[in-house]
Amino acid sequence: MTPEDQLLKFSKTVRVGAIALIIGAAGLSMNAGASAESTPSADQLAPVDIVAVSGLLDDVVVAEIETAIDRSTTNGAQAIVLQVNSRGAVVSRERMAKVLEKISSAAIPVAVWVGPTGARAYGLSAQLLTVADVTAMAPGARIGFSGELLSVGGAQVSFGSADSTLTNSSVGFSDARKLGVLKNVGTDEGVPVVRNMLYALDGLTIDGQTLDTIVESLDSSGLVVRDATTARFFKLGVVGQLMHTVASPPVAYLLFAIGLSLLVFEFFTAGIGIAGFVGAVCLVLGVYGLAALPVHLWAVALIVLSMFALAIDVQVGVPRLWTGIGLGLFTIASLTLYQPIDGSSMRMSWLTLVCGIAMMTLAFIVGMPSMVRTRFATPTIGREWMIGMEGIAQSDISPEGIVIVQSAQWHARTNRSTPLLQGAACRVAAIDGITLEVEPLEGAARDYREMRKPASE
Repeated sequence: MTPEDQLLKFSKTVRVGAIALIIGAAGLSMNAGASAESTPSADQLAPVDIVAVSGLLDDVVVAEIETAIDRSTTNGAQAIVLQVNSRGAVVSRERMAKVLEKISSAAIPVAVWVGPTGARAYGLSAQLLTVADVTAMAPGARIGFSGELLSVGGAQVSFGSADSTLTNSSVGFSDARKLGVLKNVGTDEGVPVVRNMLYALDGLTIDGQTLDTIVESLDSSGLVVRDATTARFFKLGVVGQLMHTVASPPVAYLLFAIGLSLLVFEFFTAGIGIAGFVGAVCLVLGVYGLAALPVHLWAVALIVLSMFALAIDVQVGVPRLWTGIGLGLFTIASLTLYQPIDGSSMRMSWLTLVCGIAMMTLAFIVGMPSMVRTRFATPTIGREWMIGMEGIAQSDISPEGIVIVQSAQWHARTNRSTPLLQGAACRVAAIDGITLEVEPLEGAARDYREMRKPASE
């Protein structure tokens, strides 16, 4: 073989190798592209809806649960997670049983997560875990005090072997896991945040539907990176949140008390103004809240009766016996207003009670009498005929007290700083609104610089 033939053969070999190398590289590129296309990104996975269920379960909250299930069934979600932090329910057992049936028969997987850390699922709220497809808890969360278990579809719901334990007590995450309360969650550390809940759902098969909530990929250093699907968060709307807040025990109590006291104030200040309007709004919201909560009706009646007692002394302008009676009735009613639910107490916090009772005390001992006297403090109110009339001091007047003029009791103040002792005769020297300015029949001070001893000494 000549050198020219050898060169030609070598050239052909190089060309064939180059072509093979190019074809191989193209094949690898196509395989890589096909692999990339077969592994979707997290944004391409169907989302999971997260619905906040917090506070007492009232009509507003349970209606939102039902609405959320219907919404997630049609909006492309692959599952719905109820994030529960509730210390009980104030709806009827029949209404709660309908909610459990809605969850049990949902066309979409429903998970109940008691979280975040510190969350509670007590009373009927705990029974949500019995019908959910997936149940999980955050470390530090607790469930229990379920009370008598409800019936759904003719069968009683159950926590399994934990029924007797959870009826009158509560357990944390570790005990709940040991008792078999948690379903389809394979973690021993609990589910502290929403992202971990999405991890826990991945790969579960529920009613023939396999959940795909996690995408795994390799980063530049070869480490496995996990990315979760989109979590869509839902909560009550503005109106729903307002009604739910109003139906909480402390808010309903304070709104009802504030509304009644403002109406009493407006009644004695002659006219319908801002106080009357605000009081009416507070009273309506307070009545709505109390109607949604388990209250003792006799305690509500005591609050109303206390307002009548307090109003007696507001009319006189001086806190006296009726003020004490009214505040006593209000305190008793405040301490006994709410009934227990699901075997647990519904007492308000001491901070709420102290604020409520202190508010009423200051309003009816200090604020309201002064404001009423100020409102009526005009030079002419049609009582000038009383100037010069004589009366008797029913109590020591130094500088204020009570006098009896024309067989009627009047709030009185000393005129020109001359004090009077109880039982001393006096004369009306001037009138300031509904307050009489009085002086002794003899020995009245000539001006404010001259202080005399009390009359009759």
